[in-house]
Amino acid sequence: LKFPIRTLQSKTKNTKLRVVGNLPYNISTPLLFKLFTDMDFISDMFFMLQLEVAERLVASPGSKQYGRMSIMSQYFCSMNIVIAVPPNSFDPAPKVQSAVVRFVPHTEPELKAQDLKLLQTVTTLAFNQRRKTISNALKSLLTQADFTTLNINSMLRAENLSLEDYVRISNYLKLK
Repeated sequence: LKFPIRTLQSKTKNTKLRVVGNLPYNISTPLLFKLFTDMDFISDMFFMLQLEVAERLVASPGSKQYGRMSIMSQYFCSMNIVIAVPPNSFDPAPKVQSAVVRFVPHTEPELKAQDLKLLQTVTTLAFNQRRKTISNALKSLLTQADFTTLNINSMLRAENLSLEDYVRISNYLKLK
């Protein structure tokens, strides 16, 4: 986490990096978020992760695994689980399932967030109160009229909104 990955850029002679690793559970999220800030010189990344983390990364709206990590990861990359790795593939066998996930940075996001910190704030607030409706979870930021303007059903829960919905909310708040 402390390594300045940008220092590798000068050594690659304008060739994009391929980042590969086996990430322990406790470092996977902070490391991924650190790498997302350097996506301009990364061609792709392959990481072995705990299966439940991998499933959260690639989750779609409406699923139980879908959350803040899904949204923020999918904002920066398209991802897919390449292969599930059972515990008996290791010696000693861990008590968890693993999976290899491929991350390919988006060249341009379909919908660009004007303020990434605001997008992170919105998703954090939404998913901190996951079982509440989105209007209750974001009541400190948006009114019912705002949801109408955004054409978002305020009675939905956080996991039912798409990445695009969250980007639209954060962009709307930036202008408000």
